[in-house]
Amino acid sequence: RGEVAGGRQPVASAKRWDSARRATPKSAKILCCKETRVMSSEDDTGGEAFSSSFWEPGNYKRTVKRVDDGNRLCNDLISCFQERAKIEKSYAQQLTDWARKWRSAVEKGPQYGTLEKAWHAFLTAADKLSEIHLEVRNRLAGEDTDKIKTWQKEAYHKQMIGGFKETKEAEDGFRKAQKPWVKKLKDVETSKKNYHSARKEEKTAQTRENHAKADSTISQEQMRKLQERVEKCAQEAEKCKDQYEKMLEELNRYNPRYMEDMEQVFESCQEAECKRLCFFKEMFLDLHNHLNLSTNESFHALYQDLYQGIMAANDQEDLKWWRNVHGPGMAMNWPQFEEWSLEAQRPISRKEKSGKSSEDVTLTSIVPAGDGVKQTPPQTKQRFSHQEEQNSHFYDTLRASACMNGGKEEISEWSDEDTPKKCLEVNGHEEDIKVPGVRVRALYDYAGQEADELSFKAGEELMKISEEDEQGWCKGRLQTGQVGLYPANYVEKVIL
Repeated sequence: RGEVAGGRQPVASAKRWDSARRATPKSAKILCCKETRVMSSEDDTGGEAFSSSFWEPGNYKRTVKRVDDGNRLCNDLISCFQERAKIEKSYAQQLTDWARKWRSAVEKGPQYGTLEKAWHAFLTAADKLSEIHLEVRNRLAGEDTDKIKTWQKEAYHKQMIGGFKETKEAEDGFRKAQKPWVKKLKDVETSKKNYHSARKEEKTAQTRENHAKADSTISQEQMRKLQERVEKCAQEAEKCKDQYEKMLEELNRYNPRYMEDMEQVFESCQEAECKRLCFFKEMFLDLHNHLNLSTNESFHALYQDLYQGIMAANDQEDLKWWRNVHGPGMAMNWPQFEEWSLEAQRPISRKEKSGKSSEDVTLTSIVPAGDGVKQTPPQTKQRFSHQEEQNSHFYDTLRASACMNGGKEEISEWSDEDTPKKCLEVNGHEEDIKVPGVRVRALYDYAGQEADELSFKAGEELMKISEEDEQGWCKGRLQTGQVGLYPANYVEKVIL
């Protein structure tokens, strides 16, 4: 099979065919091998080849299938990043829930001062980060998904009978280019089969002749017939060989045109695939930009604000605040001598008696123990309703509660300076009783939150005209004459 006859191209072995398959320039000849599966008459280009070469019959189908794969990959890309969008949304919701839960816990917890504000800075940052991730989610699920769907619709056109127009065009192009070559390949395979059968018959005839020569019982007539059979088989083999080489030569002459037609269809498929690859790369870059929060100005500002919030925490300031609000720096109404007063002999009704314990005592002469250094304004307590405030004012101003025991009345004494802030009129309503004004100086700025509250700046002086109630509020008068309430721990007494 490897000999050369008349300068023609010899029949290639399977090894040389495999070598030719790996190098396929246009000037090369495509050789057939005995492993090549010839297609059936029902489908000239159908079936698969054992070899994986593109040039073999039917192997172009992998390139055709790539068109359908491209459409499927578009759907996969959409699904992939829609799932990522769900993750972004879930994470944003978890951040919001986390911030809400811990904001309430911190507000109700024992942490105080500037460190509490630093803690709240983390929760505020979580809310801002949640908004950023929601924005990422909206871009992934909206802008990016719509862009992919639009490109997919323009690149792949569905047919009424199913499939895509681009797939059918590629299939028809390859089939048309390969059909003439496949027909010649079938002729080569048929002539090769006839030639090999003829050589086999020749070999069988030669074997019989050789055996007959060694057998003395064979007659001359039988020997002559065997020799004629050998000559006839040899002639038939040469004839089949000539036919085989002729078919192979015709196939090889057609190879360049076959390769050119196939490459033309293949390049059109490559161009379409190139557009898809470039589009996917563009989409990946868009998705990268959306997911890359390091380039997001809001993201950087978020953590910058968080860092500043943490650095604003001041342990010394918090300790001083605690000292002034809950420690030795608190104001104290030290007990003083109280002179008996006729006003204190008024009987206290049973209703009033039940409202306050006889052991409750309100101390006077508030003297702040601060060191004079301006501190962080302490937190003020929330005021109650108007009626509760009136009751509180009344009961807090009593120096001692009177009670009735066996019809006898126990009466507390009041000093001239510490007159009760409230007294009952004949009709039972409470009434403010003015006390001599005490000069006080504001330690901090305060802006009134209600219409009946005063506003002042640190260092401003005002007149205190009522004692502090149990909620920590006093009534005072500004230099402008405005009268209202203010937090008692925001001022100190002016020592003359």
